[in-house]
Amino acid sequence: MKRKIIKINEELCDGCGNCVSTCAEGAIEIVNGKAKLVKEDFCDGFGDCIGKCPTGALIIEEREAKPFDIDATKEYLYKTKGIEAVWRMEEAQKNHEQKEPIPLACGCPGSMVKTLQINECTAEFVQQKLQPQLRNWPIQISLLPLKAPYYQGANLLVAADCCAYAYAGFHNDFIKGHTVAIGCPKLDNAGGYKDKMTAILSKNDIRSITIAYMEVPCCTGLVKLMAEAVKESGKNISVRTLKIGIQGQIIS
Repeated sequence: MKRKIIKINEELCDGCGNCVSTCAEGAIEIVNGKAKLVKEDFCDGFGDCIGKCPTGALIIEEREAKPFDIDATKEYLYKTKGIEAVWRMEEAQKNHEQKEPIPLACGCPGSMVKTLQINECTAEFVQQKLQPQLRNWPIQISLLPLKAPYYQGANLLVAADCCAYAYAGFHNDFIKGHTVAIGCPKLDNAGGYKDKMTAILSKNDIRSITIAYMEVPCCTGLVKLMAEAVKESGKNISVRTLKIGIQGQIIS
């Protein structure tokens, strides 16, 4: 197929290796002191490596080439560099996907536009001075370390991003006494999240898991990926789920 792919001018290349470290897919290696595209089906053609080249040896050209094989790339990275290299590649792919045109808020029931009525009792309640209960940082699943002291013997709260905005007492009723991990199963890389949570559960002594998710259909993906992560970890961990409505109530 004809597609965009990296081209390396070996005469200009000084072998600095910047492109190798910048290429999240592992398509470039230093061979005999020069950068070389060793796997054209690992090159996604986005050109992340170009900006780090000090000599201008890299360009993007359009030519006949093997299609980008993301599955083979993941397998290679996992075998040669480990799961964190796979996550780095998936993050790079996600960043390029986000540069595409913004989708319209239609098609998905969870994107339906609604004006919500504020409960006056709730409004009075949240005016009280509440103490933050967060005990770990970072909290985004994509940024979480694989091992940390706060995982040991922890009650883990895995929450969809929107929960903290919909539920007024989220800190006291959910975060308190928990180690927190948050993410969006619709907009983020759910497959990458499942792999990472599997690794975290496998490497640490997690006591229990609470999954907080919104009532919209796409949010059930968080429950599914965590169920798979627990199963693949081989651990016997207590799991409970809490569904939150868009009006801020606990549904189940």
